[in-house]
Order: sequence, then C-alpha cells, then structure tokens
Amino acid sequence: MQSESIISLIDEVVPSLDRDLIDVRRAIHRHPELAGSEVRTAALVADQLRAAGLEVSTGVGGHGVVGILDCAEPGATIGYRADMDAVAMDEAFESEFRSQVDGAGHLCGHDVHTAIGIGVARTLARVRDQLSGRVVFYFQPAEEALTGAKAMLDARGLELAEPDEIYALHCAHIPVGTFAVMPGGGLPGHDNFDLELSGPEAADKAEEIAARIASWSTVRPPATPEQHEQLLADLQVEDGPLARFVFAGAWISRDETRAQVTTHGWIKAWPDDSYPGIRERVMDLVQDVCGAEGLNHLTFREAPFPAMVCSVDLSESAAQYFRTTFGADAATVLHAPFPFNGEDFAYFLNRVRGAMFFVGVANPAAGLSGIVHTPTFAADERAIALGVRAMAGWLATRLFALAD
Repeated sequence: MQSESIISLIDEVVPSLDRDLIDVRRAIHRHPELAGSEVRTAALVADQLRAAGLEVSTGVGGHGVVGILDCAEPGATIGYRADMDAVAMDEAFESEFRSQVDGAGHLCGHDVHTAIGIGVARTLARVRDQLSGRVVFYFQPAEEALTGAKAMLDARGLELAEPDEIYALHCAHIPVGTFAVMPGGGLPGHDNFDLELSGPEAADKAEEIAARIASWSTVRPPATPEQHEQLLADLQVEDGPLARFVFAGAWISRDETRAQVTTHGWIKAWPDDSYPGIRERVMDLVQDVCGAEGLNHLTFREAPFPAMVCSVDLSESAAQYFRTTFGADAATVLHAPFPFNGEDFAYFLNRVRGAMFFVGVANPAAGLSGIVHTPTFAADERAIALGVRAMAGWLATRLFALAD
C-alpha cells in the first residue's frame, strides 16, 4: 500500500474518534495534575493504549507511560511524545470545563497534547495491518518542571523501543487548522546562577545585580493581543529581530538566621552557543559590584539547560506534508524561537533525530486565545482531530519513507 492510500484510511478513521477524544481531553482538563503527580492522567492513558492493543509500560521515569504499536511487518521505529502535566497556576477564564485543583490548571494545553497522542495511537492501531515498522508513544510527566524527559531517558525509556526519529506537537496561538514548523530552531535553553552574599551591604548589592541582570533583556513578554501578533510576525522573519536575543531576570531570597541574601539569576538566550559569553558577563558583573571575593560565592548550574533544536530537513518536509494535506496556507515556518518558553523535549532531540511542530488552537472570534501560560488560555477543540489527522498521517508517511 502507498502512503497516499494510508492517508485516506486515516482520514476515514479520525472522525469516528473525534467525540471520544474530546471527552478524553475534558476528563483530563477537569482533573489537572502538577508535575510529578500525574497519577490519574497516566492511568487514563495506559487504559486507552491497552484498549487499542498497544504494549504498555507504566512508571517510566515517574508516572511516564510508554506504548508500543507493532505494525504488520518489521521496519523502522518512529517515536511520538506527548506531555501530561498541568501548570501551577489558576485558570481565570470562564468555561464549562474550568478546573483548578490544588493550584493546578491546564494552561499550556497538555490535556490537548495527551488527547491528540491517544488519538494518534488509536488511529494508527486501526491501520496497523497496512504499515511496516513500529510506533512508540512516550506520554511524559513533569514537562513543566523540565525534569520528566530526562527522567524517562534515565529510566531507559528509549531502550524499550529505540526510535529512528521522534516527533511532538504543541499548542500555539495560531489559527485552528494551521501548523508551524521550526527548521533548525525550536525553543531556547536557559542558564541559572546563585550568588550568596552576607554583610551590611549584601541587600543593596543583591538588588543592584538583579536590576542589572534584568536590564540585559533584549525582549519583553507580550502583554496585549497586538503584541502577541507582532511577536508571531517577528518569528517568521528570517534573520529578523529575534535571530539573537537575551531574556534575563533575577529574584532575591533572604535567610535571616544566617544573615544571608541570595540573588537567583536566570537567562534565556539564542543562539544556544551564547551561554559561555553570558557566564563571563555575569562574572564580570559580580566582580564589578562585589569585588573579586564575590566570585567565590557565585555558582552556576552544572551546564545550561539545552535548547530544543528541530531537524531542518524533517521540519521542512513536514511543512510540505501539512500544506499538501490541509491546504497551501496550512503551514507557517518560524525562523526564530519563542523567547519566553522552554521545552524538555530537547533531551529527546539530543538523542534522536526529529522535530516538534505547533498546532493552532486559537479562535479569537469564539474567545479562545490559544496563548499558553496565560490566565486566559483556551483552545479550540477542533484542533484535536486536526492534530490526530496530521500526526497519524505524518508518522505513517515517515514509516514509508524510512522503508524505501
């Protein structure tokens, strides 16, 4: 069977799952679980995958779930990751599905991601007899804490079925029905430092360093719909205003017992090779404010958190696939990373070739902003079936390509 025929079969299967997958998303949405606490969500995922006939492993790197789908004949292995945890924030928008439990709310769309991942698994399970190879699904905990991906890898999650390529999908504030790819880009990493000071001038020095670190920022988070739209436009400009950036800040804690003040600094930057120079800049600042002795009280994290960088050719191929499947205007190419977000899918991409894509969930006319990590985040649920159709078809297409 040719890949075009598989796409037609997938297009027949997805509508039959749509209502059920929306119900799955709403069940997860009503019971958000913070990073490391995804007990209920993981159990739901495992039940759905087993019912679809996948081989399921649970408790992988915490509450991670791995599902393996073997197709009719041996072949390549494709991986797909979906994250499950909620954000430690309150949801402020009015919705039938509003849920805020113990300070958790699905304000980053992971409930949508999980529903799409389940849908992709169920769809491909329905057409597995027409495919060669294997698809392995990683339902990851603790993405918001940026610890879940590494935990799954440390638990040898990849070794359960080592993929040749791996993909993920993330909600974005682009129109529902559209997608975005990030060839050679993705999302920035970050670096952190702590500076412990004591003495009568410690508080003043800590405040000065925090202020000067914040002044390094070349970008500011958008605060209005117009600024969000400008950010999206800037991301699409090759060698544009976001080709290089620094986003930095600091906060201060005080230990009254030890008469100690600590400045906790953080920096996001692009390109990813900026961090050695930034560390030198931090050390120069500390020496300037605190003298050479201050360097003895400065500590950096072991290494900067890695940037998520997507394969150029796989991203470009996916853009063409989205346009062929959904229309000429269905795929946008982003030439720079969103400066304000990180993603521990970076750890998967450091081990396996692949890419993350954005799926549009915004529908402003219906009051659905699609802007993640904001109190008003809301997603158009039509994105679930569109995401399933897109990713099931793309994974099937890659199985065919790797078999040639």
